[in-house]
Amino acid sequence: MNNFNKYTIYIPIFIATIFALGVLLGYKMNVINQPSTKTDIGKNKIIRLLDLINREYVDKVNTDSIVDLTVNGILEKLDPHSVYIPKESLAQVNESMEGNFVGIGVNFYMYKDTLTVIKPVVNGPSERAGIKSGDRILFANKQQLFNKKIKNEKLFQILKGEVGTKVNLVIYRKAENKKFTVSVTRDIIPINSIDVAIMLNAKKGYIKVNRFAETTYKEFHQALVKLKKQGMNEVIVDLRGNGGGYLEMAVAMADEFLKKGELIVKTKNKGGVVENSYATEKGVFESGKVAILIDESSASASEIFAGAIQDNDRGLIYGRRSFGKGLVQKEMKLDDGSAVRLTVARYFTPSGRSIQKPFLDKGNNYFNDFEKRFTSGELYKADSIKVADSLRFKTKKGRIVYGGGGIIPDIFVPLEDFHSEEGINVLLQSELLNYYVFEKLDEDRAFFNGLNQASLKKELFGKAKYFNQFKQYMINNGLLISLVNQREKVLTYLYAEFSRQLFNDTSYYKITLPKDKMIKKVLEKEI
Repeated sequence: MNNFNKYTIYIPIFIATIFALGVLLGYKMNVINQPSTKTDIGKNKIIRLLDLINREYVDKVNTDSIVDLTVNGILEKLDPHSVYIPKESLAQVNESMEGNFVGIGVNFYMYKDTLTVIKPVVNGPSERAGIKSGDRILFANKQQLFNKKIKNEKLFQILKGEVGTKVNLVIYRKAENKKFTVSVTRDIIPINSIDVAIMLNAKKGYIKVNRFAETTYKEFHQALVKLKKQGMNEVIVDLRGNGGGYLEMAVAMADEFLKKGELIVKTKNKGGVVENSYATEKGVFESGKVAILIDESSASASEIFAGAIQDNDRGLIYGRRSFGKGLVQKEMKLDDGSAVRLTVARYFTPSGRSIQKPFLDKGNNYFNDFEKRFTSGELYKADSIKVADSLRFKTKKGRIVYGGGGIIPDIFVPLEDFHSEEGINVLLQSELLNYYVFEKLDEDRAFFNGLNQASLKKELFGKAKYFNQFKQYMINNGLLISLVNQREKVLTYLYAEFSRQLFNDTSYYKITLPKDKMIKKVLEKEI
């Protein structure tokens, strides 16, 4: 599924694995008058070398950049998840995990070098100020935003700020061919963890969770309660593409389904200390049927949650083998405003499984082993998943499960036709479909705004021009993938995206979920 949240005014999360000189100096202060150790000798060696470069090197050198390189080498010797977060990135990283930020609240992209509103956040400050889809933001507090090739980081600095502060925007509205000024009062904008929570039929509910942030459990609990009131007694929790987040949120979510005293997860630190997390009596869905959807991008907290459900025989796991991250990080904030997230423990599912995959290769191949899984055949054949018999464990009822690299689903759902399905996945991830839909709407908003759901579908499926135009649009934008025999599927996603931009996010899922192979598999199985 494509994710429109990418265009909300907040910075995408890219964690740089570098360290800071201040950390090394802090260590130096701490080791004065302490007995020397091998570690102390290493620290002093680095500090003395930096001092020597500062004093004697023939050219002027940015010492911080040298430290960055040095510490990159140190971190590469640890594990792929121990990282340094520089001060300038920490706030952006935390926004995603805190579940909100302060801004003007628009989904946007740079269309022809102009900041263009795809959609204002519902009930957000921009919508309250009268900003509409298709509006171009030309100036913010007299600062020009068009024809400047402004980087996203700079845009966010301009448009974000403190709660209650104002930003004066000059807007061009193409649909009315007019320019006007509007004042927008910045406010807290939620970054939702739950994409959608809807009923698929009279008894089955569906909840899509995109991350495990500070607000995730609260959102999830509210979604469960809402769907139960609508008659849900079977639930599908979709964790596909969910890279994880806070362990505590996964524990709290699992607690909704497990009975008091059932083990959710255990962690073990360097000293061998084991901490167990158990379910309480607070769960609101301890008896209904449960299905969990995972794929090769489901990681960390997603795997903790899925492992707890699987090992306690509380529900069935559908999909493909998950990513395989079984390490726990602790964040330590530093005096200069940066932070270190260091791996401090391993976690184990209730049966005792470690699902951490090997990390001899800590680079891109570790984080993206899709090609390796495809080559081995495991993306489309369950018996191609390699498991070690020595990593065999049993669930509460005695079912055999395996550790050693991800959660292996109970019911395998393959990529049935790799080439066609992967082409569609590449298309959705490219966001070209979103852009095409926006640009078509922008050509004639009055016409499209006059359509309802039924007439929109008739318009798209009844005329050949939309599929043909979109194929050419892909070619023009350099996306060369085959859409042979994919007309129906492409039009379905176009219809869903038109509905999302014209109506709401829920309409997108109501259109796409009935076509989803994993959802079909769950419905066939009668969870």
